[in-house]
Amino acid sequence: MMETDTKGSVSSYYNILGVSSDSSIQEIRRAYRKLAMQWHPDRLTKTPSLLGEAKRKFQQIQEAYSVLSNTKKRTMYDVGLYDPKEEEDEGFSDFVEEMMSLVGQVRREVCFL
Repeated sequence: MMETDTKGSVSSYYNILGVSSDSSIQEIRRAYRKLAMQWHPDRLTKTPSLLGEAKRKFQQIQEAYSVLSNTKKRTMYDVGLYDPKEEEDEGFSDFVEEMMSLVGQVRREVCFL
């Protein structure tokens, strides 16, 4: 369940966690922990008016972290091929990950020319 902003466009998993697309797994983990503690529904039971929003945000935070903390899912997400509704295709995600690695290698070689 991706979050939508006030204009109706979909926020990215990176925006949900407040990190950049080149963030390390450690940065993603820190951002997740901070947001999870802030929005965990158990922490807001004394504020019933925020409980619905907390549940929604916490679910979005969980989903974003589950994708961005998994190398294969993150690679698929970054190239626009990740669909949370579909079963993960290990073979295809391995192929895409290998292709992205090769593209990065070629870019590095071109920069040195």
